[in-house]
Amino acid sequence: MAFTQRLAWERLRTVNSASMTDPEIWYPFLISGLAAPLVFPSYILKLVNNSTVLVLVSIDGVNAVDVAPGGSFFLYDESKGGVAVQLPAVQAGTQVFVQSAAVGTGSIYLVSQYIVQS
Repeated sequence: MAFTQRLAWERLRTVNSASMTDPEIWYPFLISGLAAPLVFPSYILKLVNNSTVLVLVSIDGVNAVDVAPGGSFFLYDESKGGVAVQLPAVQAGTQVFVQSAAVGTGSIYLVSQYIVQS
């Protein structure tokens, strides 16, 4: 049986919690210092908060949609019903942001997996 779909990873995105100095600003996840929206629809999205501060999470830079305490992670697995193109996904082009009321130490990471058609 040949597989016609597989999962692949986008590049790791990060935000340094020490750089979040203004509690009113949403800080975008970065690759090599540049804001990095998702290139592909994300079927598995994981945020790892390896910092010392609680962060709010946004997908539009305006509204908080989730929270990640320091030292925690969250996983959105849209492929839990099986990998298929018609499953829901976080859309390509989505920029994920974080915000904190305090400056911390450590980084916050964003991992995204997408489907590749073989």
